[in-house]
Amino acid sequence: QVQLVESGGGLVQAGGSLRLSCAASGRARNAYAMGWFRRPPGKEREFVARINWSGSTTYYADSVRGRSTISRDNAKNTVYLQMNSLKPEDTAVYYCAADPSNTYGYEYWGQGTQVTVSS
Repeated sequence: QVQLVESGGGLVQAGGSLRLSCAASGRARNAYAMGWFRRPPGKEREFVARINWSGSTTYYADSVRGRSTISRDNAKNTVYLQMNSLKPEDTAVYYCAADPSNTYGYEYWGQGTQVTVSS
C-alpha cells in the first residue's frame, strides 16, 4: 500500500504561482512513476503531468506545458508540481497518483488539494 498526501493548494490571483507537494509513504514508493491530475468544477478528472521513477522523463498536458514543472525528490519521498502564470481555468482539485507498474494504471490516489485562481 502507498499513501499519498497532497498539500500546497490555495487561492491565488491570475498570473501567480503555486507549488503543490505530494508526500508518499508506504512500500517501494520511490520506484513508482507518479502523476498529477485535476478535476475542474463540474468537469471530469484530467491528466496534468507525469514523471518517471528517476525524474529523468516528464510529460505534460498541452494545457499546462510551458507553465508547469513536475519534479521529485526521492530522498524526501515527495513529488512536486510547480505551476506558474496561473489562469482561472486552472481552478480545480489537484490529485497526485502513483503508477506502480509503470503502465499508466494509477493505483493509488491522494485526497486532493484545492487550487483556486481568481481573475
